[in-house]
Amino acid sequence: MASKTVNDFARELKLAPELLLEQLRAAGVAKRDVTDELSEADKSRLFESLRAQRTQQERKISMTRKETSVIKQSDASGRAHTIQVEVRRKRVFVKNPQVLAEEQARLEAEARAEAARRAEEEAREAERRKVEEEARRKAAEEAERQRLEAERRAAEERARDKQHAKGKKTARERLDLLFDTGTFEEIGRFQGGNIAGGNAGAAVITGFGQVYGRKVAVYAQDFSVKGGTLGTAEGEKICRLMDMAIDLKVPIVAIVDSGGARIQEGVAALTQYGRIFRKTCEASGFVPQLSLILGPCAGGAVYCPALTDLIIMTRENSNMFVTGPDVVKASTGETISMADLGGGEVHNRVSGVAHYLGEDESDAIDYARTVLAYLPSNSESKPPVYAYAVTRAERETAKRLATIVPTNERQPYDMLEVIRCIVDYGEFVQVQELFGASALVGFACIDGKPVGIVANQPNVLAGILDVDSSEKVARFVRLCDAFNLPVVTLVDVPGYKPGSDQEHAGIIRRGAKVIYAYANAQVPMVTVVLRKAFGGAYIVMGSKAIGADLNFAWPSSQIAVLGAAGAVNIIHRHDLAKAKASGQDVDALRAKYIKEYETSTVNANLSLEIGQIDGMIDPEQTREVIVESLATLATKRRVKRTTKHHGNQPL
Repeated sequence: MASKTVNDFARELKLAPELLLEQLRAAGVAKRDVTDELSEADKSRLFESLRAQRTQQERKISMTRKETSVIKQSDASGRAHTIQVEVRRKRVFVKNPQVLAEEQARLEAEARAEAARRAEEEAREAERRKVEEEARRKAAEEAERQRLEAERRAAEERARDKQHAKGKKTARERLDLLFDTGTFEEIGRFQGGNIAGGNAGAAVITGFGQVYGRKVAVYAQDFSVKGGTLGTAEGEKICRLMDMAIDLKVPIVAIVDSGGARIQEGVAALTQYGRIFRKTCEASGFVPQLSLILGPCAGGAVYCPALTDLIIMTRENSNMFVTGPDVVKASTGETISMADLGGGEVHNRVSGVAHYLGEDESDAIDYARTVLAYLPSNSESKPPVYAYAVTRAERETAKRLATIVPTNERQPYDMLEVIRCIVDYGEFVQVQELFGASALVGFACIDGKPVGIVANQPNVLAGILDVDSSEKVARFVRLCDAFNLPVVTLVDVPGYKPGSDQEHAGIIRRGAKVIYAYANAQVPMVTVVLRKAFGGAYIVMGSKAIGADLNFAWPSSQIAVLGAAGAVNIIHRHDLAKAKASGQDVDALRAKYIKEYETSTVNANLSLEIGQIDGMIDPEQTREVIVESLATLATKRRVKRTTKHHGNQPL
């Protein structure tokens, strides 16, 4: 209830404020000015004083008797006048004490009733004012909401026109494609905006949504707002989102379409990139991080996606480079287009920076959704499990394995056909399909459980390991290990690619990455040798010696330091030279030595004998054996054997 001043109360009592002040002072309420506030206690004290005064007055009864006398008097002229004089006589009587008590009780009751009535009126008045104020507030909020919504629609329409003219979607259209319908909840919508100036927010949209029913965090740069550039407000929004994603333990998707750091903000903008780099590193290996490059990404901004787990680009409009064509030309004189310098095709085929090339934005976003379906929400969780029941058709498909792989080690075949015979529904989601093509990596399900598949591709360079395929395999194994995906390795490798170009490109350092990835992985690992596994390449491709849990081989597989032909040329070089010098049939002698070497050495028998192969299996049993092996290893747990902070991985 609102307080009242002396003036307000005088107006209510219809008294002069000065008179009320006097009455208050007489009652012992020290008020000096009509603006002084009155409490309920002050009012009660005033009423008590007035009642006491009234009671004192009413205790006495005054009775007056009137008498009239006639007086005759002459004036100055001598004429007589008659004057009537009225005399009043007053007597005072004291009331009976009982009557006084009853009177006082009646007055007190009336005073209480009056006070209650006034309090009720004041309460009703306060409630009325409260209701009116609430109505005005809601009306103002609704008007503001409608104004902001109108501004949002207008801004979205402007953005749509700008983006569609370039063959691109708006940030919000991309979010609609990424998330399950109606699940996106935006946070910090107006942060960094100037509502009074008609700017409803920053150049990045942040929030949470669901992908196949699981929560995912997202930040989407809006190129229609200041070219999607990053300033202080944008950096603050992104960092806050990443902090929340880490706390909630959910994946982070970045949709990149930006002109880079906001030049007007100078080093403050660059500082925000540094903060985002650090947050990305903090989240790395803890929650999955995907980057969708759906526009330009230049300068220091490229390192934000480079630190994430997967980079997805499109054939058109996607660009990534540290220095753009203009800088390249000014520095080196080279003239090159944005697409040739850092387009989606380049980074998927040549550099290996990107992991998928989408035909358009819809395809790229769909790939992101698909990958998220195989990954857990964080490193502390297991991957999702899907209902699966093997069909007769799939059993028949599994039997095809016996006819896919040729017995001739030099004859190529498509490893993808093998993979499709092993995984559920034949579905295999490749990663880096266009890069390092002599190796295959990707996601699949086996018996309803997501796994990572690593395999050599005999259709490309006989399935050798080179600098590109080595890094491709190493990176993928590390990804699977980070997020608890078992690794299934299918081996058919003749060795490492020879040549000075490979040595100069660092095949030693890059090949060592594969070793480091497998040796440090603690997820279940099952390896199957399909045909050949020679030399160091055999060791690094998920051998038991390097850390695999269960290893199997097909009956026709060859496991050795070298292939038979190469080994014979080294072991029997003197015998072959003598035979040539004496005029003997060298080819026939070499064939004899090769056959002997294949029988005695180039097979899986020795590996079986020393325990490096756990079993020899028929090709058509491959899927069944893998399913049983993964079930056996399902309870495998991570162990920490040393107190080191981390290893020094070859980079």
